[in-house]
Amino acid sequence: MLIVADENIPLLDAFFEGYGEIRRYTGRSIDRAAVQDADVLLVRSVTRVDRALLEGSRIRFVGTCTIGTDHLDLDYFAEAGIHWSSAPGCNARGVVDYVLGSLLTLAELEGVDLAQRTYGVVGAGEVGGRLVKVLRGLGWKVLVCDPPRQAREGGDYVSLETLLQACDVISLHTPLSKDGPHPTWHLLDADRLARLKPCTWLINASRGPVVDNAALRELLLERVDLQAVLDVWEGEPQVDLALAELCVLATPHIAGYSLDGRQRGTSQIYQAFCAWREIPETLQLADLLPKPWLAQVSLQAETDPAWALAMLCRGVYDPRCDDADFRRSLSDVTAEQRAGFDALRKHYPARREIEGLRVHIEGQSGVLEQLVDALGCVRV
Repeated sequence: MLIVADENIPLLDAFFEGYGEIRRYTGRSIDRAAVQDADVLLVRSVTRVDRALLEGSRIRFVGTCTIGTDHLDLDYFAEAGIHWSSAPGCNARGVVDYVLGSLLTLAELEGVDLAQRTYGVVGAGEVGGRLVKVLRGLGWKVLVCDPPRQAREGGDYVSLETLLQACDVISLHTPLSKDGPHPTWHLLDADRLARLKPCTWLINASRGPVVDNAALRELLLERVDLQAVLDVWEGEPQVDLALAELCVLATPHIAGYSLDGRQRGTSQIYQAFCAWREIPETLQLADLLPKPWLAQVSLQAETDPAWALAMLCRGVYDPRCDDADFRRSLSDVTAEQRAGFDALRKHYPARREIEGLRVHIEGQSGVLEQLVDALGCVRV
């Protein structure tokens, strides 16, 4: 069996080396010639997998180590009898941690109390749903917009227009789609961006084209009251340098790049591969994950909750480091800028998740207990 894989998929050998020859490529270089004689294709979001790539090949299983599937032509897979799997939820917690770190940075810059803001989450899937749970667990007011889920399930959702009018923070976690009853391509276009409340914070860690980047750039130039955090970009790895300059935080599509999330994605694809082959799984992710650098934190019951929130989040992950690395990589030379974007993702440092961090509270504090539980830490 020949397995063609993106070279940046972690634990590739550990999970797949016993099942055939593995040929590695950069994700953007996987082409028809690369997959012609392959049986299995393993990718990430940077590889478009469709009829143009696969027709005439031997590929019968496609796995993407990502939550999203907008880079996969699922209609063609069904027509061609190709089995496929994504990794739903694999990096959801990493994105939640990214948003929390971004909120802390924005709050410090503007001197505001995070508990007094109203949060709008667009998209309540694996990522957005977990973010909503954390924010509400902290006791913060959250509105949620998810038209597809509302149509299927009903529930306590609001329209995008209501969310834009009512919320001080907008965090985007919707998949990318151009067609269907609920397209999200340029969901925030020039008209909707213009409706943002004064002093709104906009965070996009979903897909770049969910926001009209050109319109956002012009709006940020006009309205200095608005703040933006962008992890995803239209046309990436090409980035609008002027827009990046205007953002409080700018990063190269790494919001979900926790070590746990990336390795969890490979593990989920491995499980789907074994199910397709009808063979037993011989490895578990828990056997491969290294121990976290930060093993446990102790807090006194008198600890200021705001300080504890910042310390617990930043003790594990602070997106300002990724912002600094990204800004140093930006270049007016297009080829250099694109290469820098991909290099930062390829050589991304080990980063763990806040969820599961062991926290001991010395004494009794209901407020700290609520905070620790909301973050998904383990009280010991």
